[in-house]
Amino acid sequence: MTQDFMHGGVRVQTVPTGPVQANAALVTDANGEGFLIDPGDNAETLLRLVEQAGARVRGVLLTHAHFDHIGAVQAVRTALSVPVHLHDDDLPLYRAGATSAGRWGIPFTQPEDPDAAIADGQVFEAGGVRLTARTLPGHAPGHVVFVGDGFVIAGDTLFQGGIGRTDLPGGNHPLLLRELARVLLSLPDDTVVYPGHGPRTTVGAEKASNPFLR
Repeated sequence: MTQDFMHGGVRVQTVPTGPVQANAALVTDANGEGFLIDPGDNAETLLRLVEQAGARVRGVLLTHAHFDHIGAVQAVRTALSVPVHLHDDDLPLYRAGATSAGRWGIPFTQPEDPDAAIADGQVFEAGGVRLTARTLPGHAPGHVVFVGDGFVIAGDTLFQGGIGRTDLPGGNHPLLLRELARVLLSLPDDTVVYPGHGPRTTVGAEKASNPFLR
């Protein structure tokens, strides 16, 4: 089910996709300009969301390249004729998407390589939407988060009551904890966190109650 939230003039719509229920996010301004983040599966659902929102998607942004976050990339990029952005350190995971999904018996269309590499501190702008990419490895080597005005698209770094897995290839538990403190926990407490799975939360709530951050 699609969740719809406003942050000033920026709209964030999230929808869980695929058997792993990875959250995709459509981030747009009042005129529909914006970005689609982590199209993990269910391309038809995501394209319908874009159409119903009257969105003009300027690019697909990927927090990381685990298969459950990239399964609809090829269908979406083709339908919308937009570039795909991913940090280079996650390119091996991206190229192994079909193999990884196959281990779980999950159908998967291997996407063509990304169009552009994401750099730490890179700013993505479309109309009134401004997202700053911050590298946050630990769950995946090239994981990034996208920081907006009062919110962050966090991928699989921080969840309500949890943090990202570090037992997968490329995972590093001490690194994840260190980078969470540096990148996310340094944001204002009222910053809304949109995780890659599950409901949204805030930085302050996770500081106060997340057992993995103590």
